[in-house]
Amino acid sequence: PGENAFQVKITAPDEQFTRVGVQVLDRKDGSFLVRYRMYASYKNLKIEVKTGDKHIAKSPYILKGPVYHENCDCPQEDSSAWLEEMNCPQIIPQIQRDLANFPIVDPDKIAKEIPQRFGQRQSLCHYTIKDNEVYIKTYGEHVGFRIFMDAILLSLTRKVKMPDVEFFVNLGDWPLEKKKSPQNLHPIFSWCGSSESKDIVMPTYDLTDSVLETMGRVSLDMMSVQANTGPSWEDKNTTAFWRGRDSRKERLELVKLSRKYPEIIDAAFTNFFFFKHDESLYGPIVKHISFFDFFKYKYQINIDGTVAAYRLPYLLAGNSVVLKQDSIYYEHFYNELQPWKHYIPFKSDLSDLLEKLQWAKEHDEEAKNIAKSGQEFARNNLMGDHIFCYYFKLFQEYASLQVSEPKIREGMEKVQQPDDDLFPCTCHRKK
Repeated sequence: PGENAFQVKITAPDEQFTRVGVQVLDRKDGSFLVRYRMYASYKNLKIEVKTGDKHIAKSPYILKGPVYHENCDCPQEDSSAWLEEMNCPQIIPQIQRDLANFPIVDPDKIAKEIPQRFGQRQSLCHYTIKDNEVYIKTYGEHVGFRIFMDAILLSLTRKVKMPDVEFFVNLGDWPLEKKKSPQNLHPIFSWCGSSESKDIVMPTYDLTDSVLETMGRVSLDMMSVQANTGPSWEDKNTTAFWRGRDSRKERLELVKLSRKYPEIIDAAFTNFFFFKHDESLYGPIVKHISFFDFFKYKYQINIDGTVAAYRLPYLLAGNSVVLKQDSIYYEHFYNELQPWKHYIPFKSDLSDLLEKLQWAKEHDEEAKNIAKSGQEFARNNLMGDHIFCYYFKLFQEYASLQVSEPKIREGMEKVQQPDDDLFPCTCHRKK
C-alpha cells in the first residue's frame, strides 16, 4: 500500500494537550507497525487509524486507562496478573536450562563467596531487590555498563512488583563460571553464554537498551529495522556482506577471503584495535555505513566478535538471509534458533563459507524462505514485551530457589528512579 497509506493519531480525549510521539513503520510486506512513546500519563487514550480521511476497521479505538508513560512509577502488585496481561510464556526453556545447575541459591553464601572469587579481577554488580527497591554494590574498575542493568531493573519495578531477590551480574564480555566440579558453582548473570560455562544468560545490554530507548536516543532497534529492510529480495545485491572491527581472528580471515573473492564477499574493517593493522592484508579501513544499508545485500554474514556478535537479532529482523558461524557463544535466544530453518550455518574456521554461499545462490527460493523464517522468529520472539517477560520470569524463577532472605548488604546503595520527569504521574494503585 505504500508508507503513507495510513495516518495514525493518538490523543487523550480529556486533555488539552497530548504528549505522545507516533511513528508508522511500513514493513513493506503489507503489514505495518505503529509505535508510540508517551511523555506523560493519561486517563484514556484515543487511537485513530485513517486512510485518506476515512476511519478504518473499528477506529477510533479507546484505550481505557489510566495509561502510564515509561517513567511513571506505578507497579502492578499482582505479578501473575501482569504476566498474563503481557502474554508472557509459562515456561522459557533457556531459563530452565540455566537454572538447572542451581537447585538452591543461598544469598548469604554467595554474598561472601562471589566477591572473593571474582571481585578483584572482574567487573561485577551485586544487586538486591527488596520491597521493589533496587540496591547495588559494584566490584572492579570498569562498571560503566551497570547503567543498562540499572535501567531495566528500575523499568521493571515501575511496572510490576518484583520478587525480593539477590544476585550478581557480570558486566564483562566473557561468561565467568567455567564448567567444573558442581559443588562450588556460583550463579552469575551474564549477557552472553558459552558451551564452556554455566553463567545464567540474560538478553544482551544492547537489545535491552534498544527496547528501553526505542524512539529515544537509539537509531537501531527491533522495530526500526523492520521498516528499513532494503530492496525486495529479487532486487538485492547478491554479494555477501559484513562490516565490523577486528575483534577475532576469524574476522581477519573473512576480510582476506573478501579480498580474494571480491565478487562473492564484501567484508571490510571499520576500525582496528585488537590485531596489528596490516594494510596490505586487511586494508583499507572503510567508513561506517548505516545498519539499514546492510539490507541492500542478500546474504548477511554473522561472525563472533570478542564473544557472540550482538547484532544477530537485528540481522534476523531484516529480509536478508543470515549465514551464522558455528560458535561456543550464545545469546539468550540462540538455543531456540534452528540451522537451515532460521539461518544458514557455516563452520567456525570459515572453511565451508564459500560453499554455503554457493548453495544459497543455487537454491534461491530456499534461501529466501530461510530469510523469511528468521524474520518471523525475530518478530515473534525478540520484541520489547518478550525482553520484559524474559527478565521478569528469570528473576521470579531464580528468587524461588533462594533458601534465605535477600538482604541489603553493607556497602550497598539505593539505585534511584529517574527524577527528571517533566510530567509527574499520579498512580491509581498507590493509596
